[in-house]
Amino acid sequence: MRVQEYGQQNVDVILLLHGGGLSWWNYRVAAQKLAEQYHVVLPVLDGHADSTAPFTTIEENAARLISYIDTRFGGQILAIGGLSLGGQIAVEMLSQRKDICQYALLESALVKPMKLTSALIAPTFGASYGLIRQKWFAKLQADFLGIPKELFDDYYRDTCKISKADMIAFLKANSIYTIKPSLSKTTAKVKIVAGAKEQKNIRDSAVLLHDALPGSSMEILPGLRHGDLSINHPQSYVRMLIEWIER
Repeated sequence: MRVQEYGQQNVDVILLLHGGGLSWWNYRVAAQKLAEQYHVVLPVLDGHADSTAPFTTIEENAARLISYIDTRFGGQILAIGGLSLGGQIAVEMLSQRKDICQYALLESALVKPMKLTSALIAPTFGASYGLIRQKWFAKLQADFLGIPKELFDDYYRDTCKISKADMIAFLKANSIYTIKPSLSKTTAKVKIVAGAKEQKNIRDSAVLLHDALPGSSMEILPGLRHGDLSINHPQSYVRMLIEWIER
């Protein structure tokens, strides 16, 4: 598993899982700030640029990350954060291992399946996949996704490395993921966030997660779109995460 790491060894570990189609740099600025106090690990999710495995399922990617934590950190870390696809994988990790972490911050994690969207992914991306290597198209996509200009080169480079099969696989998995009953057994303290300007199914998913996790906290963030918090407001993201841990 390919990871980027920040901060000193032998201190509390925070694992941050990037969104689909992005990579570890999703959290670069946040990790640099968190590294003043914590050891931060930024894995590259399966099927993404320079990953060590193709994308199969959210469940398998979560299991691989749990195995990594078992091997590297003795089976438990301080906190896990995740955006979108990374948020779904974080949810699945909590479902598979109830005590994998003490705190979790779930950002824009979809758990309300979109069956029609899932059915359209393969034909849509099968026809348009070649466009992702066109810089003009990548700029349009980056603008739509809210990727800041300083991250565009990273976004363009790494998006071009994602195979069509992997992109279709993780987009389909993202669109149909649902909550497992075992999620309610997690011992982690969980905070759920979504942007007020996100699609309704993301905001509905935040409510579903909140209902499935007794004692969790939920916040709909005014004025924010999908991924805005961690990508475009990393200082606010860090402050929220640290306050959640230290409270």
